[in-house]
Amino acid sequence: MSILLKNGSIYPITSKPFTGDILVSKGKIESIGVDLKCEGAEVIDVSGKYILPGFIDAHSHIGLFEEGVGGYYQDGNEMTDPLTPDVSVVDAFSPQDAAIKRALSGGVTTVMVVPGSANPIGGQGAIFKFKNTMIVDDMVVRAPAGLKMATGENPKRVYGEGFKKTPGTRLGTAAVIRGYFQKVQGYMEKKALVTKEGKPFTDIDPKLEIGEKVLRKEIPARIHAHRLDDILTAVRLSKEFDFKLVIEHATEGYKIVDYLKENNVPVVIGPIFGFRTKLELKDMTYDSPRIMNEKGVLAAFMCDHPVIPLESTNIQLGVALRYGSKEEDLLKMVTINPAKILEIDDRVGSLEVGKDADIAVWSGHPFQFSSRVEMVFIEGEEVYNSK
Repeated sequence: MSILLKNGSIYPITSKPFTGDILVSKGKIESIGVDLKCEGAEVIDVSGKYILPGFIDAHSHIGLFEEGVGGYYQDGNEMTDPLTPDVSVVDAFSPQDAAIKRALSGGVTTVMVVPGSANPIGGQGAIFKFKNTMIVDDMVVRAPAGLKMATGENPKRVYGEGFKKTPGTRLGTAAVIRGYFQKVQGYMEKKALVTKEGKPFTDIDPKLEIGEKVLRKEIPARIHAHRLDDILTAVRLSKEFDFKLVIEHATEGYKIVDYLKENNVPVVIGPIFGFRTKLELKDMTYDSPRIMNEKGVLAAFMCDHPVIPLESTNIQLGVALRYGSKEEDLLKMVTINPAKILEIDDRVGSLEVGKDADIAVWSGHPFQFSSRVEMVFIEGEEVYNSK
């Protein structure tokens, strides 16, 4: 059945807000405009409501670090080896995580779920939609969608302090990552030689197969880096091995924002408020989103769930607004910008004809603390209702 949302304050994101209608049919946005009509459609009056695309969080651990189950049941880090590229979040994601419904209550519909940052190479991330299903595979938009990697304090603490093994330093972490990709290069050369000889390649190594996808630029490296020196190391490695890169957190990225822009490095920044739990966060600032946007860096916003619960996405944005960021820039950071970074902007991230009908109906403007999400649709199906 078609759905017609009537008389809402529509924020398409890629064009100016206006008061009008959205017609949804077969899971897609069929039409968007003023005074739309559709015989047989279910008409929903959204007068006075704010209609936005579902928010997208490009860096999350939801479904891995579940709410209310205790530490033993957390599946976000395979802390048994510094190199675990063969593990995939799809195999651990829990569709029963109570946080998913709360994320929907904050207007979040799509997430990039990644492993934690314990390992220099931590595993494969995947993009999920919070569809109304318990079948994980039906929630997957793309898998693998990136190889999670980490620099800085976390690998040092886990392996240097915890296991008394490499990496115990930043230089050790870089060496582990570099050594991995050198092995991947050798693996690709070996595979090419066997193929050239017309023989089947049977010496499959799951750890190296995913690295080959990175070096072939089929998926990006998603590198956790807070300090500016760690960001520079990540960029250095991406140039050395010629792979696509996204910087995760980029806490001190504002200090080298011109460098990021010059090298066309996208960032997923955040969280930008909260307790500075470690040295890497001491220079965290509310000004980071403003600086990134003013300099033209492609920047998305993360909650790093469960660090900040996903339902608080709009609260973080509101804080950034208070510190000088522009409303339109902030809304892009949770819609079209992460969609571009995740390379799914042909489907989601804005309200446009032909895109997936992933829509959130807000009682008021999302940056008003009293506003709440009343309805959420994913591909035209209602998946959340506050009533």
